[in-house]
Amino acid sequence: MLDPEGSVEHKPSSSFPKVFLIPLAMLLAITALLLLAFSATQQKETDFYTFKVVNIRGKLVSLEKYRGSVSLVVNVASECGFTDSHYKALQQLQKDLGPYHFNVLAFPCNQFGQQEPDTNKEIESFARKTYGASFPMFSKVAVSGAGAIPAFKYLIDSTGEEPTWNFWKYLVDPNGKVVKAWDSTVSVEEIRPHVTELVRKIILKKKDEL
Repeated sequence: MLDPEGSVEHKPSSSFPKVFLIPLAMLLAITALLLLAFSATQQKETDFYTFKVVNIRGKLVSLEKYRGSVSLVVNVASECGFTDSHYKALQQLQKDLGPYHFNVLAFPCNQFGQQEPDTNKEIESFARKTYGASFPMFSKVAVSGAGAIPAFKYLIDSTGEEPTWNFWKYLVDPNGKVVKAWDSTVSVEEIRPHVTELVRKIILKKKDEL
């Protein structure tokens, strides 16, 4: 004979998983979605083009507008020994390769030798009138140390290279990832081949998609 008490005792144990199976599955699904959302957020934070900055005329702008093109990010100064050679070469690079596939992104900075002491308006006037600078320029900022703007902190973290003087140059690919960094002593002409190669890849990719 079957033990009546034994048979009764087995019913709850067999039905227990069924009662909680659906809620458990829903909980796991929600957790997975939250993890995906968190992962997507983290991904955005590691992309140069997701940052917002203030342009030279005081307007908040998103670097997202430069996604899909190559960027050479430079901390510029108006009274540095590197000013003349760099501004001329940067403008020539912009003229040769920009603005559809490439842009110089210039960030004035007064941290090194106080060689960018003027106002944003004066800095822009100097660059445009003296060198015919047609590339995008942004508001004067800190590019190193604790006060560095988030966009430059990202550049520094990505390369392990922090500006120690004016005219440091960071090459950013179309996806917002930093390719390489160069200090003030490296001329724009020396890095031109690196920029040109990235631009060439964009053009070839667009032709393949046609």
